[in-house]
Amino acid sequence: MNRLFLPDTKPVDTSVHGFARAHGSLVELHENPLFLTATAPHPDRRTALVSGGGSGHDPLHAGFVGLGMLDAAAPGRIFASPHNRQVYEASRAVAREEGVLHIVKNYTGDRINFGIAAERLRADGVEVQRVLVDDDLATESHQTATGRRGTGAALVVEKILGAAADTGLGLEELARLGGDVVAASRSLAVAGRAQTSSSRGGEAFSLAEDELEYGVGIHGERGAATIQRPALGRITEQMTTELLDGLPDVGDGVLLLVNGLGGTTPLELYAVHELVSQELEKRRVEVGARLVGTFVPALDMSGFSLTLTSLRPGWLDRWQAPVRTPAFPCTEPRS
Repeated sequence: MNRLFLPDTKPVDTSVHGFARAHGSLVELHENPLFLTATAPHPDRRTALVSGGGSGHDPLHAGFVGLGMLDAAAPGRIFASPHNRQVYEASRAVAREEGVLHIVKNYTGDRINFGIAAERLRADGVEVQRVLVDDDLATESHQTATGRRGTGAALVVEKILGAAADTGLGLEELARLGGDVVAASRSLAVAGRAQTSSSRGGEAFSLAEDELEYGVGIHGERGAATIQRPALGRITEQMTTELLDGLPDVGDGVLLLVNGLGGTTPLELYAVHELVSQELEKRRVEVGARLVGTFVPALDMSGFSLTLTSLRPGWLDRWQAPVRTPAFPCTEPRS
C-alpha cells in the first residue's frame, strides 16, 4: 500500500508551487529552471548562501530560505540532486559583492552538480566556495569511499552561517566558519519502518515488528546494522554515547537536534528528547540549545535522528539570532 499522497505527474513541481504560494511573503519562485529565492534577505550581506538537494527532505532546504538563513535553494527530484543549471541560476540570481557560498551535503550527485555550477559561476567572474556537510557517524568508515554522509547538521550549518552572513562576513570567513561547524557536528539515525517507495509504492525495505534499522540514511539507505528493537531508553543511550565519542570535544556545551524522519509523531520526538537530555545530564554535558521537530525527513520513514554540535564561542548567539523563514522556529536574541 502506498502511504504517500502525491500527484500522478510532476509531484515535486506541484509541491514547490504550493509551497511558494503558501509562503509568498518570504520566498519567490523561479521556473525553467526551478529554484526559490528570499524576498527580503538582510541588506548587510556581502556573501550569498545557496543550498539545495533532493525533495522528500522538506523543509530542508526551501523551508530555510529567508532572513537569517539561505538566500536561495534549488530542489531536486525525490532523493535526487538538483541539476547544475538550477544551482547555477539560483546562485546568479542572489550573488553578492563577495560572491556565493554553497552549502552541500556529502552525496555524489550533489557534489558533482554543485561543482559544475561553481565552475560556470567562476567563469562568469563570480567568486564561489563550498562547505561540505558530512556529519553522519554511520558512514564513518574506511570502507565508505565517499566518506560520511551529510544529514541533520546541514540545518545547523545553514542557521549559524546565516546569522554570520547577516553581519557582513566575507566569503573566506564564512567558508572557514562552515567548515568548523561541520567538524564539530555528528549525527546518527534509526528507523523502525522504511519510507514509502515513491516509484513503486510499498515500503522501500522490510523490517520485522521487533527489528530496528540502526544508522539509516536520509535517502532511505539501509543502516549499518539491523538489530532487535531495544527499549527506547537503551537506544537513546547507545546513540548518545556514540555521538559524544565521535565529537572532537564538547566545547562550550552542545547544541542538540532531535529530528523526525517523516513518520514520527511529536509525542515520540519529545520522548526521545527527554531521554537524550537525561543521558547528557548524566555525563554532565551542558545543552546550550535544543531543537525538536521534523526538519530533515526521509519522506515518511518512521524513525528519528540525533545531531550534536559542540558549541564554540559566539555560535550560540548566532543560533539564537533573529530569523524569518517558512520553517525555522522564530528565535530572539538572549537578553
